[in-house]
Parts: sequence; structure tokens; C-alpha cells
Amino acid sequence: MDNINNILRAHYNIGVINKSSQQGGWASLAYKLDDGKNAYFLKVYEKQRASTPKLTALIDQYTPILMWLKEHSNLKTHIIVPILTKQKEYTCEDENNIYMLYDYIDGGTIGNQSLADNQIKQFSQIISELHLYGEDIPIKTDAIKEDFDVAFLEQLQDTVSDRNNFMFDVWQLIRPYVKTLEEMTIHVKRLAKQLKVANLRMSLCHTDLHYWNLMQSDHLMLIDWEGLKLAPVEADLMFVVDKAYFNEFLTIYQKSHPNFSINSNALKFYQEKRKLEDIWEFIEQLLYDKQEEHERVTTIDYLVDELKSIGE
Repeated sequence: MDNINNILRAHYNIGVINKSSQQGGWASLAYKLDDGKNAYFLKVYEKQRASTPKLTALIDQYTPILMWLKEHSNLKTHIIVPILTKQKEYTCEDENNIYMLYDYIDGGTIGNQSLADNQIKQFSQIISELHLYGEDIPIKTDAIKEDFDVAFLEQLQDTVSDRNNFMFDVWQLIRPYVKTLEEMTIHVKRLAKQLKVANLRMSLCHTDLHYWNLMQSDHLMLIDWEGLKLAPVEADLMFVVDKAYFNEFLTIYQKSHPNFSINSNALKFYQEKRKLEDIWEFIEQLLYDKQEEHERVTTIDYLVDELKSIGE
């Protein structure tokens, strides 16, 4: 409490009275804070985590785009942007963590629930609106432009090819899937080469449209924009093509994008790349992060689920 209070006072002139943990992703911690007048949401990226450099490297590049969208698009009520520090920065940090502060949203994540009919409509409208914007916006997008880089696959391949990298219990889980991982890696690399020269239209994409990143407040809100990318829209649509409401989504989507049709290669690339990214993320956590036993058990459970999904 004292450390967070010091951070908030030093960088935001906010004196914290109450702090409570909130549901966060496996990539960051989250807290609800209040100073007696206003409530805030504090996102905390731990520097010791292997995933933190990837999640925080482009904050200064994607946040101006997000702020522009909030001011100049119909997304203004569906997104939230960070509160600037006294130094006009998007983040602050100490030796252990990187911090981002937001106004608190009264509501809850959709999480494991299904979307109601009105939420499906809002969700479809949000994605349709987001995809209207591309590199023609008056904010630099070069840093977030898709280049179909899959360098992480070399690390994944090298790691899973040597059982000595793993404790026995983890290796026993991974071993049956080594061949499948190798085949998927080859396929994703091949697709990446094809897509690099395909000259596909690119739009702003969230790239992480699972329901833990959707919040229901007075209206539906899309949160956690670390993956904001200028990319083929399949980077987002991979999350909805298998949903029961996809035809309804597409009907709404094509009102804004009348000539749209799915590029099957791009869709397959993002679907398979995402599975491999998640598997690599969990392997990295097990190999490099300092985890309590219950955290390790949770990570193993996530890894098992992802491995089973590629086995199917």
C-alpha cells in the first residue's frame, strides 16, 4: 500500500485512501484505488515477468492512437485512455513495476459469460468502427504496423526440441505435442512469407478480442489495448468466425465494409500464430518467471488447455 501510495502521490498528486485487488489478466496486476473523491484503476506490469517487455514496449506508440480514436471516432464511449502523469507521460515506474492509471469503470467483464443480443450488436458496431481507420489517420502508425514477424517461433522451436529445458512434469505434458508444434511452426512461417507480399489492406485492430477484454458498464467497453496493431482485419475476426452469432456480426460489419470478404490465409495465419504465441507465453512463464506454487499450477493448466486445442 505504501509503495503504491508513494507512486500515485509523486506522479499524479493523488493520495490513496483505499486499495483493493481487481480481476486482472495473467500478464499484469490490477487494483481499484480511491482518494475519497474519485475511484481509479491501476494496472501494474511486473518487470520480473518475461512478458512485460513485450506488453509495454509500444505504450508510447499505441496510446496516442487510442487517444485520437477517443476524440475523433464513434468509439469515444467504448474505450478508455490512461490518465497522464504530472510529467505528461502515459506511465510511471519504479525498480519493480511499470504503472498505468485510469479512471475506474463501474461494471464487470463479460469473462466466461455469453454476449446478450444487445451486446452482440454493440460489439459488432465497435469492431466495424475500429476497422474504418488505417494508416491514413494523422497519428504515426509505423511502430504498430504488421510485418508478419514470427521470430518467437525460433525460440519456441529451440526450447521444445530439448527436454533438458523442462522439469520432468512439464516435459511429460509437452512431449506428445512436439511434432504438432513443429508442423504448425512450419505452416505459420510459410503463411507469413506469403502474407508479406500479399499487399493486404490494413486497419487498426485490437488483436485480443476475448471476453475478458469486454466490460459492461452503461454500454459495452473494449479494454486492454496492448496489442493494438495496423493489420489485416482477420487479426480481429479470428475471434468471432466460430461464434454462433457470426452471421449477425457479419451483417452489421458489412454495412460499414460492404466489399469485405475473409482472406482465408490471413485468418489461418492469425489463428495458428495465436495458439503458438499463447503456448510460448505459458512456457516462458514456467521457465523464467518466479512463481508461487499455485501460480505455477494455474500456468500449467492454461498450457495444457492450449496444447489440447492444437492436438484436436
